[in-house]
Amino acid sequence: MRGYMRIFWKENRQFFALLFSIVFFKSAIADLSSISGASMLPTLLDGDKVWVNKLAYDVKIPFTEISLAELADPKRGDIVIIDSKVADKRLVKRIVGIPGDTVYMQNNALVINGIAADYEVVSQEGNSVIIEEHLPDKIHQARLARGFLNRSGRSYGPTVVPDDQYFVLGDNRDNSADSRTYSFVPRVEIIGRSSSVVFSLDSDNRYLPRGERFLSGLD
Repeated sequence: MRGYMRIFWKENRQFFALLFSIVFFKSAIADLSSISGASMLPTLLDGDKVWVNKLAYDVKIPFTEISLAELADPKRGDIVIIDSKVADKRLVKRIVGIPGDTVYMQNNALVINGIAADYEVVSQEGNSVIIEEHLPDKIHQARLARGFLNRSGRSYGPTVVPDDQYFVLGDNRDNSADSRTYSFVPRVEIIGRSSSVVFSLDSDNRYLPRGERFLSGLD
């Protein structure tokens, strides 16, 4: 039996070394994350596969949430992947409030540290409005529902973001479970940052590829 195991290891060690390297890379360096649902419309679509940079903020021990070194702080406007313990699942949201910020929402209008965000209407599509939201140092698109859908979630705060925690929102403001539902996100639960779509499959069209979204950047 031992002789068989030695032969098996000798013939397959390169495969196991490659497998270990792939698992290590996905755990500690970078990975892909699938987008399911509509909470980040119009920025991200159901069926998108996004690149996750796990070294964007921290160097962590592989397969753990233990940080060995902090490389950078998450910023307002960053799209982050979150291993949420409260939600008991992985979330993809946008950081709106950083530690020390006072965040206030009134009918979907954001006020950060007493300064109201500027908005421009980009388009109107059926029962929704696409706007351009001007956060400090970041401009991105968001989607608002027309009418009175989810009216209770349109106002929040004011509240101060605690140390080492972040206030996150989905870009689809009236159809997103985010910090308004799950409260603040601890930094340790932030897996990484995404800045591009790698590829995308259209679940409404027989999972055919959305060629125009391949390797597209995210605002």
